[in-house]
Amino acid sequence: MHKVLVMAGAAALMVFSSAPSYAQSIEIGPGGVRLVEPQMERPYRRISSISERTAVRIARSEGLRDVDDVTRTRSRFIIEGTDYRGDDIRVSVDRRTGEVISVD
Repeated sequence: MHKVLVMAGAAALMVFSSAPSYAQSIEIGPGGVRLVEPQMERPYRRISSISERTAVRIARSEGLRDVDDVTRTRSRFIIEGTDYRGDDIRVSVDRRTGEVISVD
């Protein structure tokens, strides 16, 4: 009876001590096989933005006639060109919403 209890205790000890190994994942890469600690994955965040062509269309609706240069920054498109009178004009358009930020 004592031998059965010792065997059951040893089996339980092996089952509970192997639990942390389930939390590891294996990564196979150029450096070989290695164990990697699990990390909290960040949810994929889709950032929708307008295209450069749409930004130019918006700038044309603000009075831009000829486009000379389109610059893409982190938060906006800056469209430079001339208006219908031949004056230089610069239109800033928000990349996410398509709203006109400024017309210079």
